[in-house]
Amino acid sequence: MQVEVVMPKMGESIQEGKILRWTKKVGDKIQRDETILEISTDKVDSEIPSPIAGVLSKIIVQEQDTVPVGTVIAYVETDVNAPINAGQKIPAAPGRSEVLTETKQAVLVESAPQRPASAQKGGNGSRFYSPLVRTIAKNEGLSIEDLDVIHGTGAAGRVTKADVLSFLKQRAPQTGHTFAAGATSLQKVDLGELQRRYPAPGYRIQQMDNVQLKMAEHMLRSVATSPHVAAVDEADVTSLVGFRTRNAESFEKREGFKLTFTPFFASAVVQSLKEFPKVNSSIEGDKIIFKTSVNLGIAVASQSGLLVPNIQRAEEKNFIGLARAINDLSVRTRNKKLLPEEVQGGTFTISNYGIFGTIIGTPIINQPQVAILGIGAVKKRPMVMTDHQGNDAIAIRSMVYLTMSFDHRIIDGAVGGQFLARLKWILENFDFNKAL
Repeated sequence: MQVEVVMPKMGESIQEGKILRWTKKVGDKIQRDETILEISTDKVDSEIPSPIAGVLSKIIVQEQDTVPVGTVIAYVETDVNAPINAGQKIPAAPGRSEVLTETKQAVLVESAPQRPASAQKGGNGSRFYSPLVRTIAKNEGLSIEDLDVIHGTGAAGRVTKADVLSFLKQRAPQTGHTFAAGATSLQKVDLGELQRRYPAPGYRIQQMDNVQLKMAEHMLRSVATSPHVAAVDEADVTSLVGFRTRNAESFEKREGFKLTFTPFFASAVVQSLKEFPKVNSSIEGDKIIFKTSVNLGIAVASQSGLLVPNIQRAEEKNFIGLARAINDLSVRTRNKKLLPEEVQGGTFTISNYGIFGTIIGTPIINQPQVAILGIGAVKKRPMVMTDHQGNDAIAIRSMVYLTMSFDHRIIDGAVGGQFLARLKWILENFDFNKAL
């Protein structure tokens, strides 16, 4: 029996996906939940498992193609003894087709021919544009009328991200640079021209992958949107380091992962944000949107680039809950197991570049947030200590630099400094009774 594999809906705001790579080829046997392809949305790259065991009998959508969610992208033959012909045409059933999983539950899906046609029109009969296309248009000042004249190269003539960027490149004057001053998206450059200017073997040219492209454009938009200001403070975390050292072995045996500094910083940040709600807000035009929950973003370095998954409602978690959530998100980020909704809706971000040995950095705000905290490496330094009698002495202490970049449209130096001072106090007076 032929079972449809469809482009999954990875989140409420996700309307389309791009196939990066098929990890199986036609004729390969596959197990249920075994990864068969990697897809990219405008939020995250993900590995997609097979919905059923069998043989991959037909690939409909090729690598690098983008299609709407729900589109049939492949077929799996559940009868492993059935003949497989890579060139065989397997039409989708008209109207609706019934797909049986191994649990014999019926799943009704819309047939592929109807989906692109319905996606092409909005509810009012207007042309359909994905949230990603609309976001780019808004950032670049394009109207719906501008979008209407763009020739779509996607499924059933849909306008894709590449179509919009190509339109912008043709409309904008050529500057000779990869992006113009104030631009919020990268311009495509001609590979042949680059190869002439940077010939091998003296140079090697590499195309940015999807994650790198998305990160680059996100950073461009952030700098273009927010007037960045950075404030730096330092915290004495000697007691914190000692507590971690004493409890590291027992923690790892109990939890199954290492106790890092990040949960301590995350816990202190959540406490500080409760007292400074403006730092946990966003801006919409001339309005400030205060968030009642802390959706804490943790910047994670993956093979493809930097991703920022979020701990939803972090204020509801205790120290152990935060540690578990951070470890879970970090592991799944590196294994491409994140869901798109896990990189959406963040209200504040932590970037712990100290794990690479960096002591001070000035991170870029993760839009639409208004602030981000950079954490440097914990280092032992000689410090001047003053006792209660006012006597000074030199002592070796474990110190860390804390840098907060903030949006000067609504956060001034006073609020930024007060937030950092409160964060410093919490770290230096950490309540270890509530930690483990």
